[in-house]
Amino acid sequence: MNAIELALQDWLRALSHERKASPNTVESYGRDVRQVLAYFGGDVTNPADLLALKPSDLRLFMGERRNKGVGSRSLMRQLAGLRSFARHLEREGHGHASAFKAVRGPRVKKGLPRPLTPQDARATAAISTRAGEEREPWVLARDAAVFALLYGAGLRISEALSIQRKDAPKAGATLTITGKGGKPRQVPILPQIAVAIDDYLLQCPWKMRGDEPLFVGVKGGPLSPRIIQLAMEGLRGALGLPESATPHALRHSFATHLLARGGDLRTIQELLGHASLSTTQIYTEVDTARLMAAYKAAHPRA
Repeated sequence: MNAIELALQDWLRALSHERKASPNTVESYGRDVRQVLAYFGGDVTNPADLLALKPSDLRLFMGERRNKGVGSRSLMRQLAGLRSFARHLEREGHGHASAFKAVRGPRVKKGLPRPLTPQDARATAAISTRAGEEREPWVLARDAAVFALLYGAGLRISEALSIQRKDAPKAGATLTITGKGGKPRQVPILPQIAVAIDDYLLQCPWKMRGDEPLFVGVKGGPLSPRIIQLAMEGLRGALGLPESATPHALRHSFATHLLARGGDLRTIQELLGHASLSTTQIYTEVDTARLMAAYKAAHPRA
């Protein structure tokens, strides 16, 4: 293991233990920085080599990533991780991170969340009763329970899959979720969510200990987020859902539908676990856009 890899592992540990970054963030940043190191290969084997890179070197790397079809958001995340790593190396006395500060990231077009309709969102939780499905009934029940949490409680996939068996939510109770930045929040559990989870537990062939994940894969291990993403891809064809129908779109749908029915923006912020109200305010734009679309489609003079 060379010096740059040792420095990288030290930085990732600091992100996890000192800055309390989420496991997903740590994993993504580590993967992104290793892509950069692999690109420069033998030219970067220690921290000083990395800090000696010029802005033109970094722009060349980002240009090649762009040519391979990598989007602006992914490039921005990769640049953010690289800058953070460079600042860490600078603090450790390996050189100056000026080249990383000089490189401007790509412009990211601000897009609105694309929620599902209430009918489509509810339909995703009915997959456990679909006929002709090749997967085992307990797997369908599991996916339905996860989707129920995403739409009914506004959870992220990682939050739903982090729930332990001993914390399986019950109807009328609240569930404590630890979100981004280690921030805990309370979310209410609707009866429909509790029913879906009970149905899954009744059919699941695996018996989990209290400290093990509530949702498991077909071999009894922790359920991968990718499996839930693939399940939603299958639903798009079966239910005629739009391409924008993703597991995270269910979280968007949760917030948008609450707002449309008169939900208070500050309360929705707390339910979603957003640190800033400005993050939640984007859903007001979604609702306004929906109202304008209906107006233009229906009004004779629109």
